[in-house]
Amino acid sequence: MKLVTSDVMRQIDQKAIDGGVPSIELMENAGRGIAQAIIADLTLELDDAVFTIFCGKGNNGGDGFVVGRFLFLAGFEVQFYHIGSPDSFSDDSKQNYDLIKELEIETTEIKSVDELPELLESDFIIDALFGTGFSGSPKDLSSDIIDYINIQPQEIIALDMPSGLQADNGTYEGSVIVADFTYTIGLPKYGLYVSPGREVAGDVDIIPIGIPIEDFDSFALHNNLITPAYVANTLPIRQADGHKGTFGKLFLLAGSTGLTGAAVLAAQSSLRSGCGMAKIGCPHTTLPIIAPSIIDVTTYGLPDVAKKGCLAKRALGEVKIIASENDAVVIGPGIGRHFETKELICRLLLSLEKPAVIDADGLHALNGELQILEDTQAELILTPHPKEFKNLTGIDVPNDIHSRIEIARKFAIEHQTILVLKGSPTVVAHYDGEVYVNQTGNNGMAVGGSGDVLSGVIGSLLAQGIEPIDSALCGVFVHGLAGDLASYEYGERSMIASDIIDFLPDAFMMLE
Repeated sequence: MKLVTSDVMRQIDQKAIDGGVPSIELMENAGRGIAQAIIADLTLELDDAVFTIFCGKGNNGGDGFVVGRFLFLAGFEVQFYHIGSPDSFSDDSKQNYDLIKELEIETTEIKSVDELPELLESDFIIDALFGTGFSGSPKDLSSDIIDYINIQPQEIIALDMPSGLQADNGTYEGSVIVADFTYTIGLPKYGLYVSPGREVAGDVDIIPIGIPIEDFDSFALHNNLITPAYVANTLPIRQADGHKGTFGKLFLLAGSTGLTGAAVLAAQSSLRSGCGMAKIGCPHTTLPIIAPSIIDVTTYGLPDVAKKGCLAKRALGEVKIIASENDAVVIGPGIGRHFETKELICRLLLSLEKPAVIDADGLHALNGELQILEDTQAELILTPHPKEFKNLTGIDVPNDIHSRIEIARKFAIEHQTILVLKGSPTVVAHYDGEVYVNQTGNNGMAVGGSGDVLSGVIGSLLAQGIEPIDSALCGVFVHGLAGDLASYEYGERSMIASDIIDFLPDAFMMLE
C-alpha cells in the first residue's frame, strides 16, 4: 500500500473531486468506514457503548460528525463537543453538523476546558480535532482540550491522525493526542509509522474512501507500507503432500570462534520460518560447539585458518558445491573478519547462482568491493544496520524517514540489489526503485543476535521459492511481528534474540 505525505493525500482527494466525486461524499465514505471499523474492532462485547466525540472546525471535525452519526444510527449513545460555533465550520463539516442536529444528538460548544466534567461519562473518546493537514503546535483552547482528553481513563480513538501529530514526519510540538487506535483515511501517512508518531498513534487501521485506483496510480508513487494483508497473501503456500525437499533447502555459511551463537540463531530461525532443511557450513574448529547446540540442522565442517577458527579461502571449492545443492544461501552471521574469510566470500559471490542473504560479517567482506554486487549473477539481499551501511558506503544514515528512503533507493538502484536497511523503521529498497517501510518491531529487538534471526527468516523464505523482494518484505514484517509478540511476554527491556525465534510460530499463525 502506498505511503503518502499530507500534501499528496490532499492532491489525490482534489483529483477525485475534480473527477466528479463530491467532497461531501468522500467525507461520508470516510466516516461510515471508520464507524463500521470501530463497531467491528471495539464494541463486540459492549452493545451499550457511549462515545464522546471532540470535533474541530475543519474537515476532521466533519469526519467526526459523520462517524458519530453512523454510531448513533447503529444504536450507540453519542455526545459531541466542538470548538467554535457552527458558522465557523468548513462547508462539509457544517453540513454534517446540521444532520447531527436533525437527529437531536447532544452537541456542546467548548469555550473553556473548565466547562468540561472532571471525568467524562463514556466508554470511548474520539479525537476529531485536527487531521492530516495540521502543522505547527496546538494553541490555547485546542492544546487544553488535548491535555484534557489524554488524562481521561477511556480508550482514545483518533480520526486520520492523532491531533497535534505531523503527518509527514511523525513529530509534534506541544500537546498531542496519545491514541489507543488511529483510523487513517485513504492511504497511510509517514508520521504514523516513525517515532515518536508511532508511539502516540496506537494501533493503526487504514480506511478506504472510494477514490478510484487510477487516481492513486496517476501520482506515480514509489514508497510503500508493508501491510499484514500483503504478507499473508505472499507467504509460501504449504502443499498438503509436501516433503522436506518441497519446502526448500537453505545453506548458511556462518560461525567462527567466539561467534558460534550467530550461526545457531540464524539456523533456528530459518527452520521456524518453514524451510524443510537447513545446513550450517562452519570452520572445523567450531563444529564441536555448533553441532550440539542445534540438533535440527546438518552441520558441515569446512577448512579453517590454522588456530584462528575462521573459514579459509581453500574452503571455496566445497562451499560452492554445497551452495549449488541448496535453494538459497545465507552468508555472514558470525563468520568473522579474517582476510582469508573475506576473500572466500568475495570469490563465492562472483560465482554464486543461488539467491542469497548477505549479513553481518558478510557485509564487512564487501567493504571496498561493491563492484561484486553488479558482477554477480545471484539475486542478493543485503541487510545492514546503519553502522554497517556507513562502513559499506561512507554515508551516514539520518533519522529522517524521507532521507533514509532516498538513500536506500539510490543504493539499490546503483548496485542492482535489494537493500534491507535495518532501523526504526526498517526500510527495504528494490533495484526497480520501489521502497517499502516496515510497521512492525520495537526497541526490545535492539539486541545482539536479532539481525542473525532476521537473516534466517529471509533466507528460509528465499529457499521456499518466493521472489527475493517478497522474501525480504515478508521476512522483516514477520521478524518484527514476532518481536512485538515477544515484547508483550517479556517487556522490551528484557528481550533477547532467541525470544524472537520463540514467537515466530505465533507470528506466522496470526498472519495465516
